[in-house]
Order: sequence, then structure tokens, then C-alpha cells
Amino acid sequence: MDSAGGPVRLALDPAVLAGQSSVSFWIAAAVLTAALMIKLPTIIRLWQDPMLRAVGGLLLLACAVFVFVAPSTIHWTNRVTGVPNISAPWVYSLLTAFCAACLVLITAWRAGLSDRSAATRRAIRRVVSVYSAVIVALWVLFALADVPVERLRDLDTYYAGTPFMREEVLLYLGAHAVAAFVTSRVIWNWVRTEGLDVWLRCGLKSLGVGYGLNLIFDAAKLTAVAARWTGHDLDWLSTDVAPPVACVSAILIAVGFILPHAGQYLHDRWHVRLAHRELRPLYLLMRTVDGGGRPASLPWGGPDLRLTRRETFIRDVLLALARRIDQELRRRAYQAALDMGFAPEAAKPLAAAVAVLDAVERREDAPRDDTEGERDTTELLREIGAVSRALRDPDRIAAVRLRAAAPAGSVPVHE
Repeated sequence: MDSAGGPVRLALDPAVLAGQSSVSFWIAAAVLTAALMIKLPTIIRLWQDPMLRAVGGLLLLACAVFVFVAPSTIHWTNRVTGVPNISAPWVYSLLTAFCAACLVLITAWRAGLSDRSAATRRAIRRVVSVYSAVIVALWVLFALADVPVERLRDLDTYYAGTPFMREEVLLYLGAHAVAAFVTSRVIWNWVRTEGLDVWLRCGLKSLGVGYGLNLIFDAAKLTAVAARWTGHDLDWLSTDVAPPVACVSAILIAVGFILPHAGQYLHDRWHVRLAHRELRPLYLLMRTVDGGGRPASLPWGGPDLRLTRRETFIRDVLLALARRIDQELRRRAYQAALDMGFAPEAAKPLAAAVAVLDAVERREDAPRDDTEGERDTTELLREIGAVSRALRDPDRIAAVRLRAAAPAGSVPVHE
């Protein structure tokens, strides 16, 4: 019987064990990869921005950590290299590099987007130097340690009392805990800043919780290792609690980086589609004027292009109606809407809708000679969204139009 639990564990097929316990790591790796793919176009386009490069490096390292920490990958790496447990310093090095990327990113954030001061550069160089030294020390300690038995899930506790390997485990956990604590603290301070965009605030909160969970991961690992030193067995903290916590942490960190970008993108797309839909009544009305002319809308193109086409078509047709719009009717309709109790911001598009409908119905008549047409049409072209929304209520427009056409004082105010 060995110190890690006896012959029962050693009898398990490493490949079977690796496959059974790798799924959660691959899920985390997939989420992080998705986050990297979403951010990649921006990173490439703005490659000169050191902060974006740090975000890209951080996500890439996080993906690598979860790929190589999966038991199936650990077993494959050990088998290919022929060195038992060579995955340990490799995974620890990736995790330490990830910690350095977190600290570099948070140092840049804390300094501000435009800060390129010597103090900021020194702080970043200090982080890179310290964590590079930690990585070198991890490989030196592994070379000095005697770790002949391959461990896929419990290496930290199995070799908790082994000289040099013990120090290696403490070193990587310490470096990870320091980075998680500093990053989490700065992020939560940032969350409390006034004036943040809602998507950025939500993303920062997700990052803060994700980095906070890293501290739980470190606490579980260190507790399990310390228990081995005192002759107790709390290996389940290291093998059953810490890995899922790390996976949830990775997903939250990925969401934190995705949310500001994806949230703003979805928000913008929603408003574009909403604007396109709101223009439909006015667009259909303009089609009755120019239905046989050039195509008003084409079936291809993204939401932005379709919105631009619709706006352009509406404005072009309105310009053709410009000299037929009865400005006097428009003024009377505006006053009628006010008399009926509409607020000025609602009365104005109602009056414009009445005037446009009148111009459409009288488009075969001779153009009107109106010196105010250019000015009023400019305002109308600018407010096509509000006019189109007004057209959604034909009964209201009909009431305003009827009152505007009636002689003064012949229609009661309550109508």
C-alpha cells in the first residue's frame, strides 16, 4: 500500500481515469477559446494597444492551462516525453504565466489607458521578472525532486512530503494566490467607480467573482497539502473541490471578458433592428409613391446596411414630395394635436405624419410654392423614425387630421 491510498488507486487504468475526469476541463477550455475568438478581431485590428495584447495573452494562456491540466492531456504528455509527471512543471509554468498576464493587465488598467509612464513600465517589468523567476524555479525544483510514480489528479497531495516537490507545489500556489488576490481587489475597486457602462460593470463583476474563486481553489489545495503534513487525508479538497472551482472561475473570467464586447454588440444590433422595424410604416407609405421605381430594399446585407437602405429610400422619396407638403396643414395639425392634449414631442411627428399623408394623396397635383419647405423638410428628414411611429396609429392621425381640417371652434377640445 502506498501513501496515496494503496493498490486500489494504482490498479486503475490511467487512460480510463484520465478520460473520466477531463470533461469539465475541456468545457472550461472551450469557453475560454470562444472568448478569445470573440476578442481576436479587435486585438488584431488594434495590435498596438498593450492592454488588448495583454487580454489576448491572458486568454490564450488560460486556454492552454485547461487543455494541459486535463488528466487525459497529462497522461499523453507524460507518455510522449517518457518522463513521469513532466506535466507538473509544465502546467504550473502555464498557470504562473497566466498569473503574470493577470497582473500586467491589472497594472495597465490601474494606470489608465493613456499612462505610459516610467513607473508603469517598471511595475510591469517587475511583474514579468518575478514570475519568470518563479517559472525557472519550478523547473529547477522538479529536476531536483524524485517523483517516479505518475499521478494524474492527486500529484499535489501525493508528493506533499517529498523534498523539492513540496516546495514546488507551495511556490506555484503562492504565486497564483498573490495574483488572484491583487487582481480581484483591483477589479472590485474598479466596479465601485462611478459612470461605468452597464456592460463593462457586469463584465468586471464577473471577473471579480472569477478571480475570487481562484482564492478558494488555492485554499482548497493548500488545506489538502497541509493535511498530508499532519498525517490526515483531505485529498478530496484537492481532487474533487478545487478542479470544479477552477473551471467555474475560468468560465466567469471568460464571461467577464466577453460581456462588455458581446453585450454592447447585441445592444447595438437590437437598436438597429428596432430602428429598421420602426421605419416600416413610413417605408410602406413611401412605396406607394415609388413602388414602380428602383428597388427600395435588397434581400442581402447586414442589419446596418438594410437600415441604411431603408432610411435612404424613405428620404429620397420624401425629398420628391417636399414641394407638395402643405406647411399650413402641418401647422394646423400641430396645433390640433396640442389642443387634443398631446405633448409637443408627440404632437410634432403627428402633424408631420398628417402632412406627409396629405402630400402622398395629392402627389399628382401641382407642386406647392412654399418658401419654408426646405427648412421644414430638413427637420422632417431628421425625424423619420418618430413620424413612422406616429403612422402606427391611424385612428389618432385621422382624429388630428379631422380637427386640423375643421373650422376653428367647431370641434370640442375633449375630442
